[in-house]
Amino acid sequence: MKKIEKRTLLCLLLAAALLLGTGFFVLRFVRYGGRWASFSANRHLYNSQGQLAVGRVLDRDGDVLSWVDEAGNRKYYDGETVRKATLHAVGDAQGKIGTGALVAFANKLSGYNLLTGAYSPRGAGNDLYLTIDARLNYIAYQALGGKKGAVGVYNYETGEVLCMLSCPTYDPLYPPENVEDNPDYEGVYLNRFLSGTFPPGSVFKTVTLAAAIENLPDLFARTWSCTGSTVVGGETITCPHAHGEQDISQALANSCNGVFAQLAAELGPEVMARYTEKAGLTSSYSVSGLNTAAGRFDFSGTDGQLGWAGVGQYNDLANPCAVMVYMGAIAQGGKTAVPRLVLKTVNPLGLPSLPALTSHTKELISGDTARTMADMMAQNVTDTYGSGRFPNMDICAKSGTAEVGGGQSPHAWFAGFLRNEDAPYAFVVLVENGGSGSDVAGTVAARVLDALVNGY
Repeated sequence: MKKIEKRTLLCLLLAAALLLGTGFFVLRFVRYGGRWASFSANRHLYNSQGQLAVGRVLDRDGDVLSWVDEAGNRKYYDGETVRKATLHAVGDAQGKIGTGALVAFANKLSGYNLLTGAYSPRGAGNDLYLTIDARLNYIAYQALGGKKGAVGVYNYETGEVLCMLSCPTYDPLYPPENVEDNPDYEGVYLNRFLSGTFPPGSVFKTVTLAAAIENLPDLFARTWSCTGSTVVGGETITCPHAHGEQDISQALANSCNGVFAQLAAELGPEVMARYTEKAGLTSSYSVSGLNTAAGRFDFSGTDGQLGWAGVGQYNDLANPCAVMVYMGAIAQGGKTAVPRLVLKTVNPLGLPSLPALTSHTKELISGDTARTMADMMAQNVTDTYGSGRFPNMDICAKSGTAEVGGGQSPHAWFAGFLRNEDAPYAFVVLVENGGSGSDVAGTVAARVLDALVNGY
C-alpha cells in the first residue's frame, strides 16, 4: 500500500512538472513566438542572400521605403538621399543596422500571428508603418550637410518619433565595401540617436538649473559678475567671453559656465546625482523595443571637477534621445510620452493592428520647476538665439557647445520644444565636432522645425 502511495505521489509530481513546463513554454511562445519565427535562419522568410523577403516598410504618410520584388529581393525607395536619410530607421538588407525595421521589427513584417505562425495568404508579410516622416528625415540629412551627428523630433503627447536621423550613413541599395577602412564611415552602423552617448555641454545646464531652483531659495535674487573666468575648488572655469553682471535668467541665456559651475559645487554631488537620475539621463528607454543607451555622469571628484560636470563637461555623457525626452517632460510639466517608432501594421487582408497605447515616463521634473524653466528657455530664444529663425513657433530651447579635447572642434547641441497647441514637439540636434551649438545645431533645428510647422 505504501509503495502505491509513493508511486502515486511521484506520478502527481511528474504531472505537475509537465503542466508547469508546458505552461511556461506556452507563455514564452505567446511572448516570443514572433521573434522565433523571424529568426534569420527561417528560409520561409529570408532569401538565399539572407535578406528578409517579406513585408513592406512605409513612413507615416504611406511612402513605401522598402519592399520585396517578385524575385524575393529587397528593394528601396527611388531616391538616394531619402534612402540615406532613413537608413537607421529602415535598415539594410544585410542586417548590419540593428535599429532598422528590417532587423528590429522583422517579426512584425513577417506577418506572424499565433494562429497561422509566419504564414500569410499571399506570402507577402505585413505592411509596417513607421512613425517617421521620410521627408523630414530628408530635410534633416541635407541640413546636417555631411557632418556626423543625430537629429530627433517627436510628439511629446503621443510619443511618435517624426524624425530620426543618424550620420554618417550610406545608401542601402549600394552598400560601401570599404566601411572598415574609410574614416568617413566611422561608426556608421551605430544609431547615434538611440545608441550613442556624447558630452552634453551646456544643454546639461537645464538639469543644474532645475536642482538650483528647488534647493536654493534665494536663487532669483542673486547676481553674479562674470569676467570670463571663475575659480571653483581650485579649478579655473572659463567662459568664451566676459558676461558682466547677470541674474540667473541672463546666466542661462548667456550660458555662463562660471555661474553654473558655482551652482553645481554649492549643490553638492548628491543633489547633482539625484537630479540627473530624476531627469532620466542615466536611464535607458525602450523605443518600440529598442533600448536606448544610458548616460553616464561622475560627480565624485573635487569641487572644481563637480563644477565642470555641472556645465556638461568633465566625464558627462548623455544620450540624444534621453535629452529629447527630458525636453518633452519640461514641456508637459513633469511626465512625457515614451518615444515609439511603430505606427501600425496592416496584414495582407488589409486589416490594421490595434492602435498603439501611449506609455509615459515617471516624473522627470516637478511641474512648477518645469513651467519656470520653460519661460527661461523661451527667453533664451528671444535674447540669444533669435526668434526670427523660428517663425510661427513658441519655442523654448538650450544650446550646448561641448569641448571634446584632442584639438577637435566641440560638439554642437541644440535641444528644446514647442509650446504651440497644434505642434507639441520636442527635439534634439547633435553635430559632432560642429562648433557652436546655437549657430550650427540651431540652424539644423530651425530648418527641420520650419518644415514641420510651416510646411515643406
